[in-house]
Amino acid sequence: MAKTTSPDIVYTKVDEAPELASASLLPIIRTFAAAADVTFGTRDISLAGRIIATFSDDLPEDQRQDDDLAILGELVKQPDANVIKLPNISASEPQLVAAVKELQSQGYALPDYPYSPATDAEKAVRAKYDSIKGSAVNPVLREGNSDRRAAAAVKNYAQKNPHRMGEWLPDSKTRVSSMSGGDFFSNEKSSTLADAAKAKIVLTATDGTETVLKDGVAYPAGTVVDATYMSAKALDAFLAKEIESTKAEGTLFSLHMKATMMKVSDPIIFGHAVKAWLKPVFDKHGDTLAELGVNPNAGLGALLERVKDAPEIVSAIEEVRATRPDMYMVNSDKGITNLHVPSDVIIDASMPALIRAGGKGWGPDNQEHDANCVIPDDSYAPVYDETIKYFKETGKLDPATCGTVQNVGLMAQKAEEYGSHPTTFEIPADGVVRMILEDGTVLHEHTVEKGDIWRSASARKAPIEDWVNLAIARQKDMGCQAIFWLDENRAHDAELIAYVKPILEAQGVADKFQILAPREATRLSLETIRKGENSIAITGNVLRDYLTDLFPILELATSAKMLSIVKLMNGGGLFETGAGGSAPKHVQQLMEENHLRWDSLGEFCALGESLKFLAESKNNPKARVLGQAVDAATQGILDDNRSPSRKVGEPDNRDSHYWFARYWAQALADQKDDAELAAHFTPIAKKLVENEKSITSELAEAQGKPVDLGGYFHGDPEKTEDVMRPSETLNMIIG
Repeated sequence: MAKTTSPDIVYTKVDEAPELASASLLPIIRTFAAAADVTFGTRDISLAGRIIATFSDDLPEDQRQDDDLAILGELVKQPDANVIKLPNISASEPQLVAAVKELQSQGYALPDYPYSPATDAEKAVRAKYDSIKGSAVNPVLREGNSDRRAAAAVKNYAQKNPHRMGEWLPDSKTRVSSMSGGDFFSNEKSSTLADAAKAKIVLTATDGTETVLKDGVAYPAGTVVDATYMSAKALDAFLAKEIESTKAEGTLFSLHMKATMMKVSDPIIFGHAVKAWLKPVFDKHGDTLAELGVNPNAGLGALLERVKDAPEIVSAIEEVRATRPDMYMVNSDKGITNLHVPSDVIIDASMPALIRAGGKGWGPDNQEHDANCVIPDDSYAPVYDETIKYFKETGKLDPATCGTVQNVGLMAQKAEEYGSHPTTFEIPADGVVRMILEDGTVLHEHTVEKGDIWRSASARKAPIEDWVNLAIARQKDMGCQAIFWLDENRAHDAELIAYVKPILEAQGVADKFQILAPREATRLSLETIRKGENSIAITGNVLRDYLTDLFPILELATSAKMLSIVKLMNGGGLFETGAGGSAPKHVQQLMEENHLRWDSLGEFCALGESLKFLAESKNNPKARVLGQAVDAATQGILDDNRSPSRKVGEPDNRDSHYWFARYWAQALADQKDDAELAAHFTPIAKKLVENEKSITSELAEAQGKPVDLGGYFHGDPEKTEDVMRPSETLNMIIG
């Protein structure tokens, strides 16, 4: 997919299932858009693309590529920016290493990932790779705050065709367990800076040695700056206790983390869980495990691979596993557990799925069981805890009658980006960590021990004010319940409340909003939507991530169908295609069976909004007609049940794109606002109808056999196009 110079709309090249879908959908979009003089370009923010761009200076000319993420980072600051962003991999360490190995096999002379860098050169390489990990893309592109909600067509369809919900019983043993102290929540400190300032983060060890962990961190005036830490000893004690209590209760042990977005802290916590699970093995064989290169942060799967030729350790592992409770399984058929890969179980997807299933998780016997949902940090665990308690009391939610929870999320300019920036550290020695301003003022201070996880985050004044004003606009538009999910007893939230209340009062709308701690906000929102009414959740960044999966999965069965608009602070628009992740299991199925079950409904919704935004920003009325027709086509996909099936041999993603093109063309042919567009699309619509049998037959015939994409992270464009555009008849019509 070649780039277009100064295109009207930029469509991101990403990873896994959504990128495969783009190979089928984007040619349709480009052909239709050309009739309205709208151009589409692409920018590569895939994991492989980011790796290549980061190391381009060390590669031959024909392998180099632009740093498209940096280019997009500048574009989103422009008033005419219009970007459609698909889900990309928020790389965990195992994913990053796998991508590097694949690129190396394709002839890219990339350095190996240094697990334990010793030399300055290795440290420099590690720093480059670390800059790619986690949600590295999001803070660059999100120069605005988030407006996420279910599109009207999607919500209507979900109510008319309610998905199955698991039964919640009052005697369910499923529960949430979190630390009661020593975690990030209990140790948080927060301050709002009156003036612009620079700070350094310094560790003073007990022997007096000073280590500057980070220097030159700059904050504009009005920035809310947080600092906190998690005690490693408290974490280990908590994990040991929960493993034993899970065993006694006879439930599944399930750890729920965000080891992608929280790319520094959560992999470390994940590693603590692996060590706690196998504590006797690490106690006895710790030196040998270290010699074998075992890194518990990489997960149980990587550990088992490292020790496979050490029978004494393998035997010790099996002995310990026999004494542990059953574990929540990612894939029970393949024996992949909750602790195998840190990126396999992401809390904002895994917890809603378990809740939707009536509190059940899959065990090693391939059966559903109650579970102990272990969420170590207590910052947002109360959301899931209260949801589970609520459903135990009231029974499952009815998607046919429930209302909806929209979200206005604070995220602009890296707001609250815990873990996605270089101010998170695993403490190397006992001592005191201080954030010290240039004038010598100690902003925050914590006494820490070796192995503790210390981190800082911030939220700037302008994004906070923009967030509050966006919430006011959304509430005025919807006229429904609106809640700021802020806890006055939490340090960070108290600073935000000091911004929120004066703005609400100054605009005379304080009576339209409530400010509630997450636990109370959760219950009130659930009570509201159970009555068929709507609510707006106004939240910080991390909670935005969690809620825009939790409520859509309960309401719609998926978060991939959410309308996600980022109103950029300088006037442009970033249109995200839902919150459904990049779906690695979908890719595996395609490669094995040539069936892609990825649903592009999120792309359809984003496309319609992007075209309508373009119509206003560039005074292109044809783009508005195009966007309105996209909405009609999306409704047709839903009304006629043209979304992809999960099973091979049934219609998949490529079939849904045919129907989308057909409905889109028909809507353009039928509309009365632009005669030129109607005349252009009438014959196209006719051909798409007349050739239905040929097209659907060609698409069906392609399924059922393994396919070669030329790579998983860095596929071959020609091979991918052959796989994703198998209908010659459709290709002849579309071009």
